[in-house]
This record gives sequence, structure tokens and C-alpha cells, in this order.
Amino acid sequence: MKNTKKWNNTIVVLILTALLAACGSNSGKETNSAGGTNGPAAKAVEIEFWHGLGGKLGETMQSIMDDFNQSQSEVVVKAVIQGNYDETKQKLQAAIAAGDPPAAALVEDRDWARKGYFADLDGLIAGQADFDPSDFVSSFYEPGKVDGKQYFLPLYGRTQLLYYRKDMLEKAGISPDKLATWEGLAEVAKQMTVKENGETKVYGWEPMWNHSNLIDATLSRGGKILSDDGTKVLIDSQEWIETWDAFRKWIHEDKIMRIHFGGQGWEYWYKTIDDVMHGRALGYTGSTGDIGDLDFSIIGAAPQPGWEGHEAKPEAAGVYAAILGNASPEKQAAAFKWLSFFTNTKNTAKWSIETGYIAVRNSAAEDAAFVAYTKENPHFAAPLKQAKTASPYFADPTNGKINDALKLAADRVEIENRPAAEALKEAQQTAQKELDKYLSKK
Repeated sequence: MKNTKKWNNTIVVLILTALLAACGSNSGKETNSAGGTNGPAAKAVEIEFWHGLGGKLGETMQSIMDDFNQSQSEVVVKAVIQGNYDETKQKLQAAIAAGDPPAAALVEDRDWARKGYFADLDGLIAGQADFDPSDFVSSFYEPGKVDGKQYFLPLYGRTQLLYYRKDMLEKAGISPDKLATWEGLAEVAKQMTVKENGETKVYGWEPMWNHSNLIDATLSRGGKILSDDGTKVLIDSQEWIETWDAFRKWIHEDKIMRIHFGGQGWEYWYKTIDDVMHGRALGYTGSTGDIGDLDFSIIGAAPQPGWEGHEAKPEAAGVYAAILGNASPEKQAAAFKWLSFFTNTKNTAKWSIETGYIAVRNSAAEDAAFVAYTKENPHFAAPLKQAKTASPYFADPTNGKINDALKLAADRVEIENRPAAEALKEAQQTAQKELDKYLSKK
């Protein structure tokens, strides 16, 4: 009997030793391919997140991903980096067709959402108690809905700002407050323009070549792209005509503004910024993404203005991530955990500080690191300030046809000096036909 008891005790010890060894082998953290560390390999759900970010953006994305992998043991997220946004979408389409897509990607396509390629996030949102949709900047969050359901989460935002030479204004004795309306900005531009022998040597302002600047200014006069019921294109209304013709006049008649256009790649963009940096223009209207390329010892930044009697309402656009519809429920939950982490207050503030793009949560303005950074860099507060009152980015129901019509009209006004009423009427007719086609198929 004693031998039997001794044998039983030996078995128990051996079993306990084996169990402890097994636990010990899983408790160590392994380095994953994303550069972070995983929790217990047997328990962690591994997912891929596809994106097309390089340079500083890619580095910051990886840093936050590493933080996520080290912060918990349930999920390991690995980055699969594509060439750019377009390549991400192309390869994702091929992966969906092959039945082997990632769990999540930095991508947005409303038609794909309707086709079921992406997961409806409403259930995942409701199931996470600490996820607060009301804390997201509305102009970024709301466009993530398709047919009333949330399919996309904004990871960061962008908008157009005013960038101006502080030293030139100071030398002229002009307060930056004068840029608070478009009428005021035009008056300052007139004062700052330098002409010699009928030729403009210094321009008062340079809108960046892009129809979005004219759209922003129109929305800030009360204009709308579509009627409230979504059936009529309104881009030839008086608000549009008055706004676009004001810019045509400033560029072609008063010659206090100009745009650089054409050329190879981003040539027009470099020329515009060079004019401001070298004192050939007081300022320009450009993207928040430009913040990392400017010298703020001499450059100031401000939100875009409204027109007299109108609130400024320029567009603010989000850059979105989606969770794939045919990923397993386990991987969908894991992907949402990752995206929630990326968009929390601390990390959206970190992303904004590191990249210059806009934080997607209102609470980022109270984040300690964000507050300290904006105190040292006052220009940095302008993007988030503007985003809180901005218009949501126009989600073109015609798959870009309305935007194409506006882009052509903008070139006709800003480059060809055609009357705004004429260019916008043509654009409205083209856009309405495309909208009617879309509505007839619904």
C-alpha cells in the first residue's frame, strides 16, 4: 500500500512538473515580425494589418503597433506594407478575390462596403464598453457610415489650412487676425502684393492647385454640393458662383493671387511652397500634411476663414481603416481591439504630434503630451481646431464623377479665366446626369 501511494505521488509530481514546464515555455515573450513582442503564443490571435505608409508615417505606425503588441497578450498584429494607398487597395482586391484577405486594412471604398467586403462595426462598437464614438471628431467619424452603418474607423484626418509668413506681416504692421475672413484675406493680399512695371513680383496669396480649396471656400459661404434629399446637384447656385468668381478676379484681374499648376508629379506643390519660403508670396492654402515641411520659425498657421456673416466650414477628411467581412469573428474582434488602441486619446495625440496629421478624438486636445507640444508649437493647434467645426468630406455617390466635374470647372476658372457661372453650369449639368444614373440603379 505504501509503495502504491509513493507511486501515485510520483505521478502527481511528474504531471505538475510537466504542466509548469509547459506554462513556462509559453510565458516568455517572442519577437514578432512587426518588431514588437507577443504574449503567450498559444493564446494570441495573430492578424495582419495592411497599409501603404512609408517614411515617418510608416515608422510611427510601427511604433504604435509595437506598443499594442507589448500592452496585452490576446492579439498580435503584424504590418504588411504596400507601396501606397492605391496599391493597398489593388492588392486587397486581389486578396479578396482569392479568399485570403487580411483581417484589417487602411482602405475606404463605400461600394465595397455595400458588396459585403467589409464588416459592419456596430456590433463590435457596442460590445466594447470603453469605446466612445461621441469623442471622435464628428467630421471624421460620420463619413465612416454607409447606409446608416459604421463600416470605417478614421485613423487620422487632414484638412486645408492657411500658411503665412509671420515676419512679412509683422514688417507690414498687419495682424494675422485680418485673415479671419476671405474678404479680409483678400485685402491683406492686396496690401502685400508688390508690382514692378506692371509685373507682380510678390503675390499676396497662392491657393494650392486643387479644386478642394474652392470647395472649402464655397462651403464657408453656405453653399452645398447636393440637396438635402441627395437628388439635386447644387454646384451652380449663387454661393458657388460668387465664391469662384471672386478667386478668378483675384487671380486674373487684380493679380494679387496666383496658382502653380501642371508640371511633373508634385512640381506645382514645391513651387507654391518655395514662393512662400523665399518671400515671393505672403502665404498659401495647403494641407495639414505640409506641416512637416515648413519652417515655423517664420511660418504661421491658421484655420481657413469664412466669408463675412458666414461660419468657416471647410472640409475635413478622414483616412480610414476597415475590417474584412470574411475574416473569422475571432479575427474581427482582434482587429477591432487593434484599431481601438490606435485611435485612443493617447495614441491619436502621438500620431498627430509625430506626423502633423489631425487627431481623430476631441479629447486629444487635453492629452498632456499634446498640450505641451502645442504650447511650444502654437501652429499645431490649428488643424484640430478647424476639424471640430469643419464640414464632413463629400462622399461622392457617383464614384468620383461629381468631383471630376468640379475639378475640370476649377481649372477653367483658375487657369483659363472663364466666368464661374459658365464653368459651374457646365459642371452641374454633367454631374446631374451622373447622379441621375446612380439614383436610377438604386
